[in-house]
Amino acid sequence: MKYISILFMLITTHTFTQKKLALENYMDAQASINNFSGTVLVTKNDAILLKKAYGLADYEWKTTNTIDTKFSLASVSKQFTAVAIMQLIEKGKMSLNDKLVKYYPDFPKGDQITVKIMLTHNAGFQMDYDELYLAKTSLNKDSVANYIMQKPLLFKPETNTLYSNIGYYLLARIIEKVSNQSYATYLKTNLFDKAKMYNTGVSTNDSIVLKSAKTYYKKDNKLIKNPYINWNFNIGHDGIYSTVEDLYLWNKALFDSTILLNEASKKKVFTSYNDQDFGFGLIINPFYNQNHTLIAHDGGFYGAMTSFNKYTDDDIFITVLSNNQSPSYLIAYALAAIVFDKPVELPYKHQLVNVDPVIYNEYAGKYENITILKKNEKLYYDNYEYELLPESDVKFFRSDNNDRTVEFIKNKKGKITQIIIRKAGVPEVKKKNNS
Repeated sequence: MKYISILFMLITTHTFTQKKLALENYMDAQASINNFSGTVLVTKNDAILLKKAYGLADYEWKTTNTIDTKFSLASVSKQFTAVAIMQLIEKGKMSLNDKLVKYYPDFPKGDQITVKIMLTHNAGFQMDYDELYLAKTSLNKDSVANYIMQKPLLFKPETNTLYSNIGYYLLARIIEKVSNQSYATYLKTNLFDKAKMYNTGVSTNDSIVLKSAKTYYKKDNKLIKNPYINWNFNIGHDGIYSTVEDLYLWNKALFDSTILLNEASKKKVFTSYNDQDFGFGLIINPFYNQNHTLIAHDGGFYGAMTSFNKYTDDDIFITVLSNNQSPSYLIAYALAAIVFDKPVELPYKHQLVNVDPVIYNEYAGKYENITILKKNEKLYYDNYEYELLPESDVKFFRSDNNDRTVEFIKNKKGKITQIIIRKAGVPEVKKKNNS
């Protein structure tokens, strides 16, 4: 019996080591081939499988990212707003059924919009108000609120679902009204300090934040510095900065304890309320869940690309933070596939080759939910925006993202019967529909 236990321990250790190596090899390739810049943390049962920094925090000074570099979280910030709202509800200071008119009496149709449907993106708000906070320095809370009130709802509240930053901005302001504290102060005292997240905060335009990564985005296939953002009014839906280690602490506090919320509140946060899988500030079992229970959220805004993933039944936590528009959500998807022992193709340099476009006639068609189009002797993926560029007679890469490929598979008779779509190296098989 003793020898069986030792053998099991050796096998488990070997498997763990192999998985760590596979994750590291994958991320090294993402950095060397696709210029990934940022930090990554992968844990299972609280054991670290990968924790590493890549690329530059400052391109002008060639300052490298480190594991404690702070990154803008973009929409990963929404979950902090949702948890703060639920804390105030637990304290009896507000309710999920509160109407928006309680806090903004003049808001059009505010008597039909509740706190709950703002949390679940069912209020009918337009996507954003970034034309304000990307352009103006002379803003105040009243002028922003009045501007948002002028934006017509896109549908009657609770009749549809549409992702919106506006709802979460208003929720941040409601937190201030109810708590009589600034959004930043409330989050620091009641969320970050409780979770021991001492490298996390709310962005401003004047604070000096040590070890903060600058953000860069792509324009005309070149990296440039992000534009001016008025952080005082880009909150609730965005505005939080953090590190991968602090996000791990957040994950522990949120999922594995009642430091932040009681079990009844957590159940509400982790429930899906509509056909787009929105809970409160999180997405519940999204389509990219690897067939495992997943609670997650991604973010992306002018170079800040972020991904937060908790596989609750497997106790796996994956977070990827980037400051140069690297597709963190796809990278996190691939890292999860590796952890779950699925085959993942390593990033590689794609070489464009010449092929006879006559073969495209057979390639065009419907493959389950994907359409391959042909136009002017070129192939396209789903629409005429994403051209498929050949690297062989049967394998193509997308013009907008080399890390997404399409491979056409023939049967024994030489007929195309399916395609293999790879997203960041993760294969998905799609069968060709019968015509």
